[in-house]
Amino acid sequence: MPEPPSELRSGVGLVRSTDDAVEGNETRRGKGPARKDPTRGGQVRTQSRITLPSNLARVNAAARAAVRTRFTALLHHVDVEALGRAFRRQKRLASAGVDGMTVTGYEQNLEANLQDLCTRVHTGRYRPQPVRRVYIPKADGGRRPLGVPTLEDKIVQGAVAETLSAIYEVDFLGFSYGFRPGRNPHQVLASLHTAIMSQRVNRVLDADIRSFFDSVDHEWLLRMLAHRVADPRVLRLVRMWLEAGILESDEWHETERGTPQGAGISPLLANIFLHYVLDLWVHQWRRRHAHGLVSIVRYADDFVMGFESGVDARRMLTDLKERLAKFGLALHEDKTRLIEFGRLPALARRQRDERRPETFAFLGFTHYCGWTRDGRFIVKHKTQSKRVSRKLTALHQEARRLMHTPLAAQHRWYSSVLRGHYGYFGLPHNWRSLNGFLQEVRRIWFNCLRRRSQKNRRMAWDWFEALTACLPLPQPRITHPWTPRVARCG
Repeated sequence: MPEPPSELRSGVGLVRSTDDAVEGNETRRGKGPARKDPTRGGQVRTQSRITLPSNLARVNAAARAAVRTRFTALLHHVDVEALGRAFRRQKRLASAGVDGMTVTGYEQNLEANLQDLCTRVHTGRYRPQPVRRVYIPKADGGRRPLGVPTLEDKIVQGAVAETLSAIYEVDFLGFSYGFRPGRNPHQVLASLHTAIMSQRVNRVLDADIRSFFDSVDHEWLLRMLAHRVADPRVLRLVRMWLEAGILESDEWHETERGTPQGAGISPLLANIFLHYVLDLWVHQWRRRHAHGLVSIVRYADDFVMGFESGVDARRMLTDLKERLAKFGLALHEDKTRLIEFGRLPALARRQRDERRPETFAFLGFTHYCGWTRDGRFIVKHKTQSKRVSRKLTALHQEARRLMHTPLAAQHRWYSSVLRGHYGYFGLPHNWRSLNGFLQEVRRIWFNCLRRRSQKNRRMAWDWFEALTACLPLPQPRITHPWTPRVARCG
């Protein structure tokens, strides 16, 4: 049941509630009240249009009715039906955790397993197991640690995350896009494009938080959760997941900070943490200190801010470092840049016969200033070169492995790779990069076919052209054309 709030809110972030921040979607100019759309009223509209189960719809309605409400009883929503929904969301081929249990093995006696799991959760006998640590390569040459929880931990985390999302989707501001239902990277890219094109952006702060998922302070996170969640059983579950530890090379390591990437509840916890640490603070900062327009879009721990005033931009960068340091976070110095960007800087450089403004990378795209054929300013995008190089390297290794499979099977695989690439990177102005990727894929396939045997080494491009005429590869296409829409940026 909901409970009136205590004074706990004064310990973290803003004392004001999220209804003071309205939705966070409107661009703010310096001091004074925010400009509202009269057709929207004072309602927070961040909840996705995803259909919720009836019990969670009531939780969502209660959260929407009073943004200061604290919920004292939530665990009963984690029932067998919720655990079943969480199980069905699991990937069937996902890696197993430390217990070796897979989706296929668990579903052989699914009903009994879920009933037993639900009983253990509600009687306090459920105990999370350590997270198995694996590494994946990063674009900068390093390795990104990922955590692989056990299947039962994934199921319980998914059910709890579903319940908490019904509350926090009301609170989250409109410019937050990462790992939220009904939102995707192309929406944040469209909002960023619309903001730069339609607002007076002269400076861009491209920011990245260093090792964010490994640096989240557990005590701060639990205090932030307690702003809305007063059910001690749910808070106990979250604490146990945070402190379950890491199993690496058969050695257990204690986790004093951070939340493992790969855990089902980690994206939601990260959004809650940054909601209080960053989102609400930025909204209040621009209301109190900014002299010009300030806009922001955020996807997980990557965010981009646009400024009309260079003074505001430099002060924000200084204040932001101080703000993050209070919570044990820091900006990645190599990936965080404050640059001139926008219509006026591009026009000024063009008049001085200088090169166009610097570019910045966000969500796999390089964003740069350009001009249309009739001389109008436009923000263009191309696939980030590091992404292409990394993808082609992995593609070449897999192609060598599939070199001796039938041609029809190879064609299906190459086609699926290209369709997936076009599906994400098919933005306007990126056709040249898409076509370049296609040509590289053709070259990889041609070289692999020539290495199948000594006879094939004599095959030339005309033979390969005849082959691709019979087995054509998908051609580049723009899959995400821009459409007029309201920019959901802060």
